[in-house]
Amino acid sequence: MSRDRLRRGLALLERRRPPRVRAGQRLPGGILLKTPEEIAMLRESGRLVAQLFELLGQAVRPGAVLRDLDRMVEEEIRSRGALTLYKGYRGQPPTQPPFPGVICASVNEEICHGIPDGRRLEEGDIVGIDIGLRHQGWCGDACVTYAVGQVSAEAARLLQVAEECLWKGIAAARPGRSLRELGAAIQEHAETHGYSVVTAWGGHGLGRSLHEPPSVPHTGEDSNLGRIQLREGMVFTIEPMINAGSPDCEMLPDGWTVVTPDGRLSAQFEHTVAITADGAQVLSAL
Repeated sequence: MSRDRLRRGLALLERRRPPRVRAGQRLPGGILLKTPEEIAMLRESGRLVAQLFELLGQAVRPGAVLRDLDRMVEEEIRSRGALTLYKGYRGQPPTQPPFPGVICASVNEEICHGIPDGRRLEEGDIVGIDIGLRHQGWCGDACVTYAVGQVSAEAARLLQVAEECLWKGIAAARPGRSLRELGAAIQEHAETHGYSVVTAWGGHGLGRSLHEPPSVPHTGEDSNLGRIQLREGMVFTIEPMINAGSPDCEMLPDGWTVVTPDGRLSAQFEHTVAITADGAQVLSAL
C-alpha cells in the first residue's frame, strides 16, 4: 500500500471516530462531558462510597440508632481524606434549613432525604441510606436500601424490584439512546410488578459539583429533558424511588424528609454511571 493511500485511509478512520472529549466540553443545557482521566477520578470517589456501604451492611440491624450510623460514616469519610457533602447542604427554596446529617436515612414510608436522628431501627424496617462525599475535588454519590433483620414478604419484594429497576435503567444507558428510554425501562419494570415511580425527584449529573445538568427522569414521559441523547463522557446518577402505592409524595415540616402520603413503603437504589462506548460504567461499586 502506498503512503498516500495509507494516509487517506487513516484520515477516513479519524473522521469516523467520535471526537475525543475535551476537558470542560459542554453540551447544550450545560451538560459537562468528562474526560477518561476525570472519570477515573470520579471512579475513585465512587469506590470510597461503595466501601462505606460495605461497612453499613454490617452495622444496619435491629437496635441501631440512625445518629450512630451517621457518626460512623462521618468518621470513615474523614479517615479516608474525603469531605462530606450533605451535612450543611442547603437546597431550594433558600429558606430550607441546612441538612443536619452526613447521610440521608429514609425509613419505611420515607422516600428520600430522611434525617439521621435518634430513632432506633426495629426488626422489619427498611432504611434507604444515601451517601455523598468529595475526594480530591470529585464527588461520589450512591444509595442502598437495607432490610433491617427479617422483613415481610411485601417489603422484600419491593426491595428486589426497586434494585432491579436501577439495573434496568443502567442497562438502557447507552450512547445514542435518550434519557426517556432509560426512564421507560425503569417505569415499565416497576409498573409490571404493581409499583409506581416517584416523578418529583430524579437523578442528576455529577462531577466536581454534587448536582450538575442533566436532571435524569425515571419514567418514559416524552419531554424536552427526556429527549436528551446520551453521549460518551456524560456522568450522572440513576436513582429510582419506587413506591408500593401511588407515586405521590409530600414533605414533612422538617423541610427535608419526603414521604408517601398513603403511608406505604418506598425503596431507593442509586449508582453513579459514566457513559462509554460500551454502555454505562458503574462508578460507585467496588
